[in-house]
This record gives sequence, C-alpha cells and structure tokens, in this order.
Amino acid sequence: MDAMQAINRQIQWNRLIAVVEEQAQTMIRTAFSTTVREAGDLSAGIFDLQGRMMAQAVTGTPGHVNSMAESVGHFLAKFPAHIMKPGDHYITNDPWLGTGHLHDLTVVTPAFHDGKIIGLFANTAHIIDIGGLGMGPEGRSVFEEGLYIPIVKCFDEGRANETFFDILRAGSRTPVELEGDVYSLCACNDAGARRLAEMMAEYRMDSLDDLANFIFESSLRATLSEIAKLPLGRHSAEIRSDGYEAPVTLKAAMEVKEDGIEVDFAGTSGLSTRGINVPPAYCRAYSCFGIKCVVAPEIPNNWASLLPFRMSIPEGCILNAPRPYPVSVRHVVGQLLPDLMMGCLEGFVPDRVNAEGSSALWNPPLRGGAQVSGQAAEVDDFEIITFNSGGTGARPGKDGLDGIAFPSGVRTMPVEATENVAPVIFWRKELRPDSAGPGRTRGGFGQIMEISAKNDAEFAVNAIFDRVANPPKGRQGGGNGAGGWVGLNDPNGTVLRTKGFQIVPKGRHLVLKLPGGGGMGDPRTRDRALVERDVADGLLTPEAARREYGY
Repeated sequence: MDAMQAINRQIQWNRLIAVVEEQAQTMIRTAFSTTVREAGDLSAGIFDLQGRMMAQAVTGTPGHVNSMAESVGHFLAKFPAHIMKPGDHYITNDPWLGTGHLHDLTVVTPAFHDGKIIGLFANTAHIIDIGGLGMGPEGRSVFEEGLYIPIVKCFDEGRANETFFDILRAGSRTPVELEGDVYSLCACNDAGARRLAEMMAEYRMDSLDDLANFIFESSLRATLSEIAKLPLGRHSAEIRSDGYEAPVTLKAAMEVKEDGIEVDFAGTSGLSTRGINVPPAYCRAYSCFGIKCVVAPEIPNNWASLLPFRMSIPEGCILNAPRPYPVSVRHVVGQLLPDLMMGCLEGFVPDRVNAEGSSALWNPPLRGGAQVSGQAAEVDDFEIITFNSGGTGARPGKDGLDGIAFPSGVRTMPVEATENVAPVIFWRKELRPDSAGPGRTRGGFGQIMEISAKNDAEFAVNAIFDRVANPPKGRQGGGNGAGGWVGLNDPNGTVLRTKGFQIVPKGRHLVLKLPGGGGMGDPRTRDRALVERDVADGLLTPEAARREYGY
C-alpha cells in the first residue's frame, strides 16, 4: 500500500467511526427507556458480510459490545446475507445468541449501496421490562425471567411485523416503552446505513472488503505487538462474589504466549440455581475488556483485535451457563471479571493494573402500585430501574474515581430523570465518607442513596447487589474499600438481603450504601496534603485519617 492509499484508508476509518457514533447517538436521542437515553446502556457497530465487527461506537458498554461482536454470526446463520432486503430488521434477546440476558434487545440490519448489500449494522440496548419476574435473581430458569424472543424479522422491507409487536406488547408491563425502544433500535441502524452509503458514494467504494482488511490487519498486528512486550509466563488470581445461595469464587490462570493470551477459568464455582449465572459470551466479553484495558488500551476494539485473547471456560461453572439456566442478573458476577483479569496481569505488569473496585453496578429495579400492594395501592403502577455505581479501584499513579461505573462504563442516571418517569423520591444521593480503601493512591468513594415511593407508599426492590460481604481488595499494600450495605431507614437499621424481591413497608425508605474502591500501595506513603483535603471535604473523618494514614 502506497502512502496515498494509507492516508485514504485512515480517513475512511475515521469516517467509519463517525458513522457508528451517529448510529449510537440516534438511539440515545430516540430511546424510550431511561437506561438508554440517560445511562447509555447500549452498543452499536458495523460488521462485514461475514459477521466480523469492523468498528464500534465510542458510546457503549463492553458487555454489550463484545457480546454483540459474537451475535451477528448467529443472525447470519439463520438469515444469510443474500436473502436480506432493504428495510429488513432482525431482532433477538436470546441470552446465548445476544448479550447474556433477556433485558437486552439486539437488532441487526443490512446496509445497501447501489442496490447491493455491503454490510450489516447491529446494536443492543437494555430495556426496562420484558415481562416475567422482572429483572432480578429469583428465577429458576430463563423461561421465568421474561419474554424470550428468538431471532426473527421485526420489519420486513420496511413493514412492521404486527404479529411480533402484538406478542411483544402483551408480554411487558411497559408495552409503550418496549415498542418504542424497538423502533428506536431500528432507526439507529437505519441512520448508520444511510451515512455509510453516503461515505461509500463519496469515496467511490464498491464494497467494504478492502477497508475491512486494512482494519483487521492493522489491529491484529498492533495487538500482537503489544502482547509481545509482556513477559512470557503464567499467573493466577481469584476473586469472591457474595453469590446467592453461597459465596462464589472466580478463578483464572492467564498464560502469555507469543501468539496471544490464554485464560483458563478452571476452579471457578459451579452453577447457581438462581439468575446470577453468566452465559459464556458475556464472560468472554468482560474478560477481553479487562485484558485490553491493561495490554492494548489504545488499539480499536474489533474482530481482529479480540482474536489473540482466548478463553477456556469449563462446563458446569458459573461462567459457562447452559440453556435454560437463569441468567437475568449475569452482570453481578460478570462485571467482576476485569478485576480478576487485572489480578492475573499484576504478575506480568504490576505497575499497570488497578486495585479492585465496586465493579458490579448497583442498579435497583423498583416496582410499585397495585402489582405490589393490591387494590390498596397509594401510587400508580410503576416499573423503573436506576443505574448507580460505587468507587473504582485506585490506579498506580492516581486515586480511584468516585461513584463511577467501571467496567460497564454506563453513566449515572440523574435522579431528576428517574423521578420524572416514576412516582419515586430520592431523599439522599451523596458520596459515602470513609468508604475509599486507603493507599498511596486511595480508592474511589462509594455513594449513599435513600429512596422512597411518593407519599411514603409501600414499594418493592428486586435487589441485585454485590461487594457487601466481599468488599473490593487493595493491591500492593493498599487497604480494602468499604463493603456495601442494603437496608431500611428505620430506627433499628433493618438489613435487607442483597439479592431478591423484597418489600419496603409504607413509611420506610430504601437505603443503599455503595462500596468504595480498594487502595494501591502503603497508605503511610500517601501525600499528607491529599489526606487533609479529603478530611476538609468531609469524605474522610479525622479518626479514619489517623487510623489509616497516621495523620
């Protein structure tokens, strides 16, 4: 490739990124669910006709993006590219063909130029309600967890499949929002397809093949180059989750080879009877993300840059759930995997990993009205979920981040947005003092949240929380972050279970104390001015400063 060709390819690559980002932003602007338009819990990307992801939008979560990267191949297996027509849209929420649970809808749409199919656009979004028991861990099979949509055509040459939409609306507590989100997903892909056709016309491109080869060859070469900088060898790590019936142990052994990185999850706990199990694609998605964050963070995420990361996930373990095991809240376990990967990578590059963080989102699904309280309900029926996070782990040269979602990357939802669409009130939402793990660089602070229904009415929470009994650990001498806490605001401080459907009685509020991130390095080496700053800001009590830092 000569210099001019290389420049043109780079320009086309930049345009492609703009195309998929507009694709994602279209979804955010048109989505009905607050999980999408406020939190950005989505993914968007473009694929070649072999189902290989060429580019992803910057906006999106690793669990969605990297699972979606596998899902398009399943669509093509049922609906080959040569039978697709303009205006077709295909959809599924199959956890084993999509992104791991029924609450994520994945839509695939063919893109055409000059009457010829030239690529595929795909996206995924988390929707608020898909029926069944609702988002929570209580189901004993996936069939209890909601409406199960196989890969089907939801639009046929631009015409809505009314039978599909009738079934969809009938199966949800929020039918208007659910139908609106499907239209949003299709509009998102249509926007990408239009922009791609404009780009190809401008550059007189007949196909995406040459650009795809340029992207894949460059990305694979760059990823292997970064892996080559690591020492060869094998290191292991483990991490504990609170689990449901019993604590869960996640184990991994990572081996760096000349041609890639292999991870073996042998020794990981077995399957759960409840919905904390993880489908294998979701395990691979967050494991690859954790490795890329450390090994190759600057290399674009696509089919080729993911190739060198290979996973061995034993059958029968919680990270390889088969059908029809319940998987509704697979993120509670799955989002711990980047911390586990960094535990392994600490043996290779100790100066490039973070301490453990709160990791799993604290996103309480709230429900109220007659569906909870019967005819005596004091508020209208509602079903809502709000995304929130504890502190991230300390970084080698910087403190952890306060109340920030890592590894999911979703935005914290403004309380005003939630209060606007459901009869709930947030009485408190503030950083949690003394929750950050001490260290040379400290962890991020968690949050304290206090929530009620309007008029202090009875409501329910389907708890899906972790890092309570097993708080985030520090590294290299750093202290642990504070564990979480779930309970009521009554005088006795009644403690609630960390997982499962529970009633918040009339007159009481739900109180959530989110975990803080672990610290990095000896706390006694921390800059005294930074400790005094945290004390002045009210985030660190003087007693904790003396106890943990000696100041």
